[in-house]
Formats: sequence, C-alpha cells, structure tokens
Amino acid sequence: MNIGDVIIYGSHGICKVTGLQDMCMEEKIRSYYVLKPVFHSTSTVYVSVTSDKRKTELRRILTAEEIYTLVQKVSGKDFIWIKDNNKRKESYRQILADGNRSELVKLIKTLYLHQQELKNINKNKRLLISDECFLKDAEKTLCEEFAYVLNIKREEVIPFICKQAEIT
Repeated sequence: MNIGDVIIYGSHGICKVTGLQDMCMEEKIRSYYVLKPVFHSTSTVYVSVTSDKRKTELRRILTAEEIYTLVQKVSGKDFIWIKDNNKRKESYRQILADGNRSELVKLIKTLYLHQQELKNINKNKRLLISDECFLKDAEKTLCEEFAYVLNIKREEVIPFICKQAEIT
C-alpha cells in the first residue's frame, strides 16, 4: 500500500492513504497508515502496518471495467434465496462478512426480486425486517465503492445495478 492509494477498509468504506506515521502504543513505536475516509472526510483512521486486521479488512477497489463485468455476469439464475429463515440469516451474514462483491450483487438481486414477488402477491407485503437489513447492508457495502469508481451519486448505484443485471 502506498501514499495516495484509494482502498476499502472494513466498515470505514473508501479511504485514501494520506500518510505513514510512527506512533507510540503500549510503550512501542509502530508505523501506522493514515487513512481518510472519502465519504466521511472529518474522520481519520490509523491502521498498523503490521496488523493482521490490515490483511483481512483492507481491499483494493475495483476498476470501472471490473464493476461492469461483475454486475453483468450475474445471470438470471443467480439467486441465493433460502426458504429457512435461520439458514438464510446465517448465509447472508457470511456473505456480508466475506465482502465478496459478486455474492453481494447476487444478494441484492435476490432480495429485490423476492420483494417484487411479495408485492405481486399483495401490495402491502414487505420483506422481513432481517432481510431488509441485509439488503441495506449489502447496498451500503457496494454503493460507496461503485459510486466512487463510476463517478456517480450513491443513490444512483442501485438503479445502475438493477439495469445492468436486468432486474426489473
């Protein structure tokens, strides 16, 4: 990782690496990356250069081409709906924890289509609260990155995904 790189850091989202700073923690001087969240510019995040968390929570951002390819690859058969509520919660939690963008797009597509099915049955029917939360979390995870890379507003990301993945 280099100064000037733009990365994703866990729940902090898109961050720009603005520096490297030595800090004294627990009576030891260690080097830390200085990160500035792009969408929360008043925050500063420090990540140890040697931290194990750094290896699992820091990810490179996708290119625009990778985003288009990813979203278009989600075919009409890519559903991850699980009837059993507890198994579905467990599976969706794991997808969110892993941060696999392909699986996140599938999750969004699945929940949007299930939501449409419910509305076709009864206009007042909605997703379960847990499913709504999974949908919002998956959207949040992808929206910042896609908005930043594609240079669009965050609220334009879901319509973009729906159009590219042919979710009506």
